[in-house]
Amino acid sequence: MIRTELSEQNETTNVEKLRGLPWSIAGDTTVTIFSQLIFFGSVFILFLDKLGLNKTEIGSLLSLIPFAGTLALLIAPATARFGFKRTFVTFYGIRKVITCFLLFTPWVATAFGTGVASLFVAAITAGFALCKATADTAAYPWVQEYIPDSVRGKYYATSNLFATIASFVSVILAGFVIERASGLTGFMILISTGIIAGFISVWSYAHVPGGAPRPGATAAVDLRKVLAVGRDPNFRRYMLGVGLTIVGFTPLLSFLPLFMRQVVGLSESNVVRLPTGALAGGLLAGYLWGWASDRYGSKPVMMSGLLIRLLLPLLWFLMPQHSQWSLTFALGIAVLQGIGDVGWAIGSARLLFVNVVPSAQSMEYMALYYALVGIISGLSQMLGGFALDAMAGLHGQLGAFTLDQYTVLMAVAFVLTACSLWIFGRVRGDSGVSTGQFAGLFLHGNPLRAFESMIRYHRAQDERAVVFMTERLGQTQSHLTVDELLDALHDPRFNVRYEAIISVARMRPDPRLTDALIQVMRGKSPALSVIAAWALGRSGDARALPPLREGMNSSYKSIQMHCARSLATLGDQTIIPELLARLYRETDYGLKIAYASALGKLQASEATDTLLALLKRADDEITQKELALAVARTVARTVGDEHYFIQLLRQSRTETGTALAQALAGVRRKVSKLVGDQGPALAALDASSDLLARNNLAGGALRLRALIEALPLDRLSPSTAAVLNACATQLARFDPARIEYLLLVLHTLHAMEEVGGATGKK
Repeated sequence: MIRTELSEQNETTNVEKLRGLPWSIAGDTTVTIFSQLIFFGSVFILFLDKLGLNKTEIGSLLSLIPFAGTLALLIAPATARFGFKRTFVTFYGIRKVITCFLLFTPWVATAFGTGVASLFVAAITAGFALCKATADTAAYPWVQEYIPDSVRGKYYATSNLFATIASFVSVILAGFVIERASGLTGFMILISTGIIAGFISVWSYAHVPGGAPRPGATAAVDLRKVLAVGRDPNFRRYMLGVGLTIVGFTPLLSFLPLFMRQVVGLSESNVVRLPTGALAGGLLAGYLWGWASDRYGSKPVMMSGLLIRLLLPLLWFLMPQHSQWSLTFALGIAVLQGIGDVGWAIGSARLLFVNVVPSAQSMEYMALYYALVGIISGLSQMLGGFALDAMAGLHGQLGAFTLDQYTVLMAVAFVLTACSLWIFGRVRGDSGVSTGQFAGLFLHGNPLRAFESMIRYHRAQDERAVVFMTERLGQTQSHLTVDELLDALHDPRFNVRYEAIISVARMRPDPRLTDALIQVMRGKSPALSVIAAWALGRSGDARALPPLREGMNSSYKSIQMHCARSLATLGDQTIIPELLARLYRETDYGLKIAYASALGKLQASEATDTLLALLKRADDEITQKELALAVARTVARTVGDEHYFIQLLRQSRTETGTALAQALAGVRRKVSKLVGDQGPALAALDASSDLLARNNLAGGALRLRALIEALPLDRLSPSTAAVLNACATQLARFDPARIEYLLLVLHTLHAMEEVGGATGKK
């Protein structure tokens, strides 16, 4: 009990962790310079080539670094006992000291020859690899500890931003130096610069908190715990996917500088500068990938990065060689490579720390992970170099394209990356967002405007600005803004919440937005509940049907009205009997109109007579028009019929008689097919059309009544006949203020259909 309390007191708080992240970013930035100029960049590959090593030797030398990772299984318990931070900083510093001996390479080469110099570099690399393995074994659990999961993606993105800028400067500097220096001099200048940056990174990491020794940790390896890690199916799938990715891409990327120089025909300085394209791509996409991984999960980001990487071998194979366009194409592909690599790196690292590795067993998991990655990377480096030398004589043509030893590496990279995508698809993710859904976020709506609105929403300070930006969030119609809209729905300011509901109504259906609207509708603010009920109807989401039916029983009549209208908007045919029953017994006029309108929207022909009776008693213009539309909908066959009514209504507002006369002439052919040779009907139609054209609405209405009386209404549907009969009664004592009856007659004639067949079928 006492030990537990002491452990809790010594545990690093999130405040301390966040305070230490800038130091970690500084360390990541400076170590990037070290990595670009020594051991991990194009400079070191060209340096080894300058010493006279062949590809097999280069691959074997590079494999020493990952192979040393197998020590992780043996030293992991000791790092926990000694302290993850103390172990990391100590051996991280020692490996920088060992690297300093590379500066003696020119002297060794002059005094003893390039063969001894190669062995000298190999010995330094081996010492560096051992220290790196020890430091990295401690680093993984320490990193999992001091970076809070809530900001892990943002941290990686920010770190990547600064590291990319540092890499960019390093690569530009390296290209400048290599181009102007001869022999090994330029390489020594760059190695010296890298060593200085390396020592600065050691100093920076020393300021990062956490990584204290674990109480009770032993120096011995517990094989049972390690084997238990291997039995974790999710970890096995993750490692299989990582392994395929490493085997596919590590040899290709390691020898890509030689491919660019020997096959594509780029100069050494251009080969060194080529990573600037990848760095630019990483700089453009890094923050987006980090933000997306925190918001939508690691897996879709990782899979998207892998999909981009899948294209790279194809593009390298297809690029022009020994052409003035070679460098341009190489840089363009490098930009895409940078985008994909950063997405893969951020997504896979975050998924590993957040979802694959339990924090309580980080030492065992990360030790096995690092050891396996080391073995796979080392073998792939070694076999890659051996394969290139073994296939040195491979030459062929495939149409206009050249086949050589590098083509094999590209084919292997493509196939294994495709397999890893399938494997990673089965790894348990840390969110419910699939890769397809993630890609869809950037394909629907206006993503650029969405990003702008999101940034401005978070920067808005006063209520008016927040309301305005909330409106903009909905106008983008992009699901990238869902989290911001959810935030606005919980804003303490009423106007912001109100605007958020309207903005949500503009969006495509989204389960989280629908759930939020349902919560608002069920809340205790009637003003917001009403607008939420309306928004649910506009959302088009069938998940809103049950709560809207529930809302029909609200104690607030305004909510009942909007629920009824929304249910009709969503096409809920099951609610028709309930609406009819409520319409018969309801005494509130507003509710009756809402129920009537909903029944019309649902094209409930059984409600036609009731709607006509309600229309007859309506005494204000807007309600008359709404009820007339409801009646029109009950006899409409298609959406086009409803559109016809609306268009006729709009046209009649300016030149009423002309619009009605033209509409009547337009239905003459349909009436003719129905009545055949019955002259009185057509004569009444022509007479009505002539009177309406002269703007004699009363006379035209009387002749239109005569037309209705001449029609064989028994051959029409009951609802159609009911509408025409009701209109005929009203036209007998036509009131110019009740023009909706003229509109209803014309609409019904346009939409009429004989019972049992199409219009005109006898």
